[in-house]
Amino acid sequence: MRKAMYAVLALLAHLCVGEYVRLTWNITYVQVNRDGHVDRLAIGVNNKLPIAPVYITQGDTLFLTVHNMLDVPTAIHAHGLVQTNMPYMDGSSMITQCGIPPNSSFTYEIRSNSQSGTFFLHSHHMGQLADGLRTPFIIREKYPLGYDEDVLVALEDWYATDSRDKLVELLAPDTNTPLSPTFPFGLINGFNGNDTKAVKFERGKKYRFRVLSMSTTEYWKFTIPGHKLEVVEADGVMCEPQLVDGLDLAPAQRYSVVVTARDSDEFNFVYNCTLYADFVPRIKGLNPRVYTGLIEYKQGAPIKHVKLEDQIEWADDVSMHALDNEAVFGVDRQIELAMRGFLTTDKRRLRRLGTLPYAEPHVPSIFTAMSMGALAMDSRVYGPQTQAYIIGFNQSVELVIKNTQGQTHSQHQHGGTFQIIERGPVDHSELEPPPDPRFSLDDVPKIPVRTFTGVPMRRDTIDVPPFSYVKVRLRMESGIWLHHCHLSPAHDVAGLSVTFVVAPDVMQRTLNIPRVFYEQCEMQGIKTEGNAAGNWGFDMTGLPPVPVEMPAPKAQGAQGAAQGAPAKALPKVPK
Repeated sequence: MRKAMYAVLALLAHLCVGEYVRLTWNITYVQVNRDGHVDRLAIGVNNKLPIAPVYITQGDTLFLTVHNMLDVPTAIHAHGLVQTNMPYMDGSSMITQCGIPPNSSFTYEIRSNSQSGTFFLHSHHMGQLADGLRTPFIIREKYPLGYDEDVLVALEDWYATDSRDKLVELLAPDTNTPLSPTFPFGLINGFNGNDTKAVKFERGKKYRFRVLSMSTTEYWKFTIPGHKLEVVEADGVMCEPQLVDGLDLAPAQRYSVVVTARDSDEFNFVYNCTLYADFVPRIKGLNPRVYTGLIEYKQGAPIKHVKLEDQIEWADDVSMHALDNEAVFGVDRQIELAMRGFLTTDKRRLRRLGTLPYAEPHVPSIFTAMSMGALAMDSRVYGPQTQAYIIGFNQSVELVIKNTQGQTHSQHQHGGTFQIIERGPVDHSELEPPPDPRFSLDDVPKIPVRTFTGVPMRRDTIDVPPFSYVKVRLRMESGIWLHHCHLSPAHDVAGLSVTFVVAPDVMQRTLNIPRVFYEQCEMQGIKTEGNAAGNWGFDMTGLPPVPVEMPAPKAQGAQGAAQGAPAKALPKVPK
């Protein structure tokens, strides 16, 4: 019954005509103590942090006017939104715009069209996401979905170090001294996770929990012991209801779950939010950090602590089914991406998805696509480190995303959603050379191959656990779209990004980029035509030298350690 209702409402959504919603952000530095331990400089809006969540209704258009009062550029990305016919509004610095210069303003036009669900707004310039410039962006369905109340659970990790200082540390030449692990605190709805407010339940009512991870690095688990969670949305895509015990969220993933209150108000219950990482040591009180909040049926009622079973059922995207029944795409082209480390000859520890670590071009890629004529169809004009793949108009692409390392990755796609086709193990012959003798690749858990059945689920951010691959398919609109790891700034800024240039010939015929985008670049002395270096043809004079990789160490035989895996610990088996 509920499936049929959701399907009808999804059909009606395509008829939505909405309102104009106007919002102004003055982006400023703020001094904050968000975790109760460390005062630090952060980035907020209107001199405040946390930033208030943004709510609109399906079919509405958000006009977000940004006044940049920082001393560096900024850019705002609507995470998960497909900017139909307006790729220049994607908010990716040096990809779709030059960034908003200091002491200047810009208005983003963000059209929801038929999209609805749980998203977030965040900076897409360097590491500003980690400095606080992020907030939930909720697009309510035009027609109610049969629940009584909305409950927002926005999850963040919060570090004591400014992102710019962290980047200097991460990208500095290796001194053979391992970086000390850092242990962030957890924030829930913008505040210390220990200071959460009670969620009030009434007997028999249905509550839609929108659980979103705006974390930069660490993962979150969410459970309400004594209650089942009915998953109805993942990353803005409605799905056939899936009944689970808990959610395991990678950075930038989102879920909606419907929770039905119990028939008795004799007891109150707790919900659990656990911040954790498999790639740093497990130390009691530091990793994981467990935060709890109250599910209050009746004020003063005793709390009933329900122990979770050892084998609990987590939300599982490969076994979900998209509610709109979109048929699986065919394959016009397959692209293989593999996460690998890249130790340069000057001992910088970078990362790569393609052949080289990603680095920003000197000309935003959208302007290269618009100005290079027929050469825009040649990936070389976008520069060697933009890692550009040219995709034809309306082409269906199958991505095989391989994690050859012992650390998990969270891969985000701009400009569309993935159809999740398959998960499985990476062949041992493709795993990175093992530097740590305390860990043997022969001990890696056996990972089964799991393939979708019926209708594939879609989402825009997908977790790729250690030593595993995920196979996805997608079809993107014409535009310039990033694909990158959302562990920021440690992974994306260090090089785990590639660029999909979709139908640049169509872009040249159909796009009319507003003049203000060119003015932003002119104010910063950035060119708006030519190749990645601002030259013509394939002349890349002016770009930094392409990094050279240190020769790989000689193989140590079948035994060895997986790079990034914690000592005396095995990576988790993918769900």
